[in-house]
This record gives sequence, C-alpha cells and structure tokens, in this order.
Amino acid sequence: MDKLKCPNFFKCRGKEKVTASSENFHVGENDENQDRGNWSKKSDYLLSMVGYAVGLGNVWRFPYLTYNNGGGAFLIPYAIMLALAGLPLFFLECSLGQFASLGPVSVWRILPLFQGVGITMVLISIFVTIYYNVIIAYSLYYMFASFQSELPWKNCSYWADENCSRSPIVTHCNVSTILGEIIQVNKSWADINNLNCINGSEIYQPGQLPSEQYWNKVALRRSSGMDETGEIVWYLALCLLLAWLIVGAALFKGIKSSGKVVYFTAIFPYVVLLILLIRGATLEGASKGISYYIGAQSNFTKLREAEVWKDAATQIFYSLSVAWGGLVALSSYNKFNNNCFSDAIVVCLTNCLTSVFAGFAIFSILGHMAHISGKEVSQVVKSGFDLAFIAYPEALAQLPGGPFWSILFFFMLLTLGLDSQFASIETITTTIQDLFPKVMKKMRVPITLGCCLVLFLLGLVCVTQAGIYWVHLIDHFCAGWGILIAAILEIIGIIWIYGGNRFIEDIEMMIGAKRWIFWLWWRACWFVITPLLLIAILIWSLVKFHRPEYAKIPYPDWGVALGWCMIIFCIIWIPIMAVIKIIQAEGNIFQRIVNCCRPASNWGPYLERHRGERYKDMVDPKKETDHEIPTVSGSRKPE
Repeated sequence: MDKLKCPNFFKCRGKEKVTASSENFHVGENDENQDRGNWSKKSDYLLSMVGYAVGLGNVWRFPYLTYNNGGGAFLIPYAIMLALAGLPLFFLECSLGQFASLGPVSVWRILPLFQGVGITMVLISIFVTIYYNVIIAYSLYYMFASFQSELPWKNCSYWADENCSRSPIVTHCNVSTILGEIIQVNKSWADINNLNCINGSEIYQPGQLPSEQYWNKVALRRSSGMDETGEIVWYLALCLLLAWLIVGAALFKGIKSSGKVVYFTAIFPYVVLLILLIRGATLEGASKGISYYIGAQSNFTKLREAEVWKDAATQIFYSLSVAWGGLVALSSYNKFNNNCFSDAIVVCLTNCLTSVFAGFAIFSILGHMAHISGKEVSQVVKSGFDLAFIAYPEALAQLPGGPFWSILFFFMLLTLGLDSQFASIETITTTIQDLFPKVMKKMRVPITLGCCLVLFLLGLVCVTQAGIYWVHLIDHFCAGWGILIAAILEIIGIIWIYGGNRFIEDIEMMIGAKRWIFWLWWRACWFVITPLLLIAILIWSLVKFHRPEYAKIPYPDWGVALGWCMIIFCIIWIPIMAVIKIIQAEGNIFQRIVNCCRPASNWGPYLERHRGERYKDMVDPKKETDHEIPTVSGSRKPE
C-alpha cells in the first residue's frame, strides 16, 4: 500500500485485511496459502477424509461380501488388497494434491498429456453426486416416516396386495371341477370361483415382506420399468431438495464451514453403530447372525476362488474413494509440510475397521430377525438397497421401540451419505476455483449454491416413479470401470512417465527425507503390483459385464445405450485433451508428444518459499494456461 495515500499506515493496513477477508472469507488470516486457504485444523482434514472414505458401502455392501465370501476368511484377501492396491493409490493422491495445492484437473500440470484423466474424475463425480443425494433423500424420507407410534411397514396395510406376508403363501393348488376332474389352478382364481383346494395339493412360495412392498409401492411408487417414467414423487422431490439445502449450507464457506460440520457427521455414525451393536447383542439370535458374518462359518477354502479376491480388491478400491478426484481436492488445502503419509495410514485403517465393525451391528440384528421368523440368516441377509431399505427396516420393525431405532438408523445413513457428498461437491468447486480463481474468490457462495441447484434439477428424474431405475443405471455404468481406467492412467502417468523416483523426491520435500528401505514397498506397489492389480480388475469387470437390471426387470435397449453414452462422455475427454495439448505444443509430432509428457512450466509447490532449489525457476502457478505447455527444449520459461 502506498504510504503517501494514507497517513496512518498501520490503520490502513488493517482496513486492507478486513476488505480481503470480506471478499475471500474462505481464507483465514493464519492460513499458509492466502489464495486458496487451508484447513483450520488438522482434525478438520482428517475427519473430512474419513467421512469421504467411509460411506454407505461400508454399511450395506462390505458385511454382505464378508458373509458371502467365507466369513472371517474374507478379511485375509481384504487386508492384502488394502496393502497392495488401496493404500498405495490413497497415499499417491494425497501427496499429489498436497504438493501442488491444486484440484484434480489443474494438478495435471504434472503431465499435460493426461489432463483429461482429471476431467474424467470430476465428470464421474458429478454423475455419482446426482444419484448419491437421491439415496440421502430416501434416508430422509424413511427417517421422517419413522416418527410414528408404529412403523408404517410393520404390517401389511392399505397399500399391500395379496402377496404381502411374512410367511409362505399359497399360489396354486388342485381343485375338483363339476365333472369330477382334478386340475391345478391359481389360488386367487379358486377363491373367486368359490372352489376349495384339495388338502395337501397347495404350492407355496415366499411372501413379500411388508417392508419390501412399502419400499416399492409407497416410498418409490415404482413403475413397471424404465420405459414408464410416471410422475415425480413429490415427497421424494422435497426430501431431495432438503438434502441439497443441507449440502449447500454446509459448503457455502468451502472447507471452513464443511470442516466444522464433519465433527458431527463423521463421528455420529460411530456412536449409532455402537448403540445398534449393543442393542443387537442383547437380542435372541444375535450370536447366530454374528457367527454367520465372521465366526463359526469362516470358510478358508473360499480363498481358492478368484471371485473372492476380485471382490476384496473391488471393495477396497471403491471404499477408499480413490480416483474420484476428492482425495486430491481435499488434500490440496493442506499445509505443504503436513505429514500426508501418516494421514493416509490413519484414514485407510479407519475406513477398513469401520467396515468390519459395521458388520457386527448389521448381522446381530439380522440374526434376531432370522430367529423370530424361523429362518436361516442366509434367507434374510441382503445387500445394497435391499439391506438398507428392506431387510434392516423389517428387522427394526420387530424390535420393541422400533420407531426410535429406525430414526437412529436412517439418521446414521443420512450422515454417512452427507460426508461423502460434501467432498464430492468440494471436488467440483475446487476444480472451478483452480480454473477461475478470481471469479471464485468473489462469488464462492452463489457458485456453490448454483452447483447444488443444477444438480438438484438433474436429479429430479431420479425421483420419478422410474427413479430407482435411473439411480441403478448411473451406478452401474458411471461408478464402475470408468474409475478403473482413470486410476490406471493416473498411476502409469505419475509413476512411469513423470517418474516414480522424481515423485518420491517431491514427497520428501513435504515430509522430509526417508531411508531407501522406507520407499522399497511403495516403489514395488507403484511401479508394478498396483497397476497390474488394477488392470486385472478392469479386464475382469469388462469380461463379466452384464446388462443392468433391477428387481429382475431388464433395462430397455435405449436405457443401456444411454448408460454407455454417459460413461463414454466421461472418458472421451482423456483422448480429446491429449490431442488438444499436442496441437498446442511446439515442434514436430514426436517433439510435441514428448514435450506434453514433461511437467508444465508452472508445475510445483504453490508457494515460492516451498520450492527450494529444485523448483527455483518455476513459473508462478497463478499464471494463466499459456505457461502450461512445455517448450520444445522442455525447460521452464522464465517468469
């Protein structure tokens, strides 16, 4: 500030701080990075990372996989895949974001040829964010529906049909005609014609649980297929709007506000899981459920099956949320010398232990449900939507004080989902901030709320009567092998093209030099083991690919084609951006490709004081993209 324009220099300097703070309120005075801001506390970051990694899959998918793949024996491949695939990728992404203080798109200044990988990550996150908040809306609806003296799905009510029953129902039987002939007829037809079934001729089939019919007929008002869109289910639309309002309110100041909200949303699920486990352990049949989950039913022969190892690797990969862009985005707000190695260890172990812990809470109550219904645990256990909105609500309806336990359970699902949603939206806003920093500094609130509004409108199709088919379609295509492609290219680009040893030197600038033996394991994983595992999972996923269906209802051809279009739209940016970068580069075609495989001139630590000797000639990272294309010589352009 010019002293001549202000007699009292210190007073004017104070005014300048106030003005800057009012324009850029997501940045604190004590932040190391005054352009982008930093986490207020280390615990804000760790809880945000735990909340992002620990999601609905830890509760509704992992317990079922453990039960289905040999019980306790499944923990062996699960732990091995954590060490070989999950943790190496998690550490790599945390280090990458923290080193450059950039989001998942701009961080590819490290390798301009692969910038499309970052775009793919963000686009897939956008698609998943659309339907993920719909699942949160389901949880809100069930939580509100639980505020009654008796859970509405406890008994077959006005919305039920003749198939609604907890016990097997008669579907066909033999009857005697007027002519004395004995024929087999539909039971409902026999009742309409006042014909009595011949004793012992009845054919039984399992009835549909009240909770199943409530889910389909009341909560979803599900249509007969994707072709029958129907109308918007108004109460689900309102719940979806409320979910987006919660997300927008939590993120209006970016990490400064979301970092405080996660103290509740990240910790509360553990409190609920502990309460549910204690309650479940006191119920009859709980020990039977737990033994099915992880105890006496452990089957180590299952470890010989390739499918078990594939399930373990897939669960680790998706559970840790690697290659979605969120880990890079959240880590980009760390201070430069934060110990991202210990953070990665803590978050990964917390995530995996949460999955195991959640299984005890789930199976103890499912064991009680099996006990009182006279069934085996295998007959009541489910996965995904069927566990969260059919099997578990059915079990809770049979507990004393069912509404209380139901409110607690669905509030837990709500907080589990919100944590992941916060990070996904932060991934989008971080990308916008890196591309348009001046606009984002002045208009963070309207841009954040605008993102939420657009995503809410896009999600309305998911709360129509065919909404569940859309949710399943997006999940089937976008949350699958598109992420695997991004992860494979990410690790190949950084470790094999940019250079694994070079990347390790970057990490040591942040966390300090380590002995060679410390990096031995990480080199083995990054260079060989992790990429090979990811490629194997990708090939397996493509070989085992099947047309999507929901509730045994196949999708129409146009629906499958739309699913392919969604995922192609996400990954097509990888070759498009590669071609654009090559065109913008200098020299002949070979030189252009080589130059695009070198770091951009503005790649390196964001703040000058962290650059050291290795990055002393680095171009200011705040400069526009004309500095992001390497020269023919590959040297950095002078500022």
